[in-house]
Amino acid sequence: MNNNSSKDNILKRIQDAKQTREFGSVFSVSTDAEIYQPLEPDAVSCFKKELEAINGQCEIFETVDELFFHLKKMLNDKNIETVFCRDSHISAQLQKSDIPYTQNPDDFETMKAAVTRCEFLIARTGSVVVSSAGESGRQLISYPPVHIVMAGTDQLVSYPKDAYDAIQKKYINNLPSQITTITGPSRTSDIEKTLVLGAHGPKEFIILLCNDKSFNNFAI
Repeated sequence: MNNNSSKDNILKRIQDAKQTREFGSVFSVSTDAEIYQPLEPDAVSCFKKELEAINGQCEIFETVDELFFHLKKMLNDKNIETVFCRDSHISAQLQKSDIPYTQNPDDFETMKAAVTRCEFLIARTGSVVVSSAGESGRQLISYPPVHIVMAGTDQLVSYPKDAYDAIQKKYINNLPSQITTITGPSRTSDIEKTLVLGAHGPKEFIILLCNDKSFNNFAI
């Protein structure tokens, strides 16, 4: 077997693919796929139902104040004294709501919960699209035992393709170095086919969803 010939063939196929594939087609999904089912009864309810079906949590609020009031109570109920947060906008609201927080690197490894924002929410799958573009960076989507995501209902899109199209429209030709879709808390059934949560990431995945149209004036 001619190894050089095989290598050249592979490199040629890669180069041909790069030249012929249009930007954005990497995200293409057939609209005939089973995932394209109606959102019933509406996008918000569908997202909540789908997320909770995969062990995630979703709470919906009418105002920003209600959201942070609930967050404070939830942290207290979980005996979490301090939440980790790198986002300056959320941090300001945490301070306003008298919720202790830290962004000190020395507290990173011992954190019990972290709060971040997201890019978009996918109603049909209960998924959350995050990227490395925000102040929270990459680490906070996978390290904390409890990952809390704040979002506005206007960040909801119907299907995965809608989220990918929205990402491309938002960043045009300057996509973030990391774009990740999170669907529920971390899980595995590798050991004796028993479902274990939190094996490779957060054990709890909580979405705090605000219906206030002004939410994203502070959030995204």
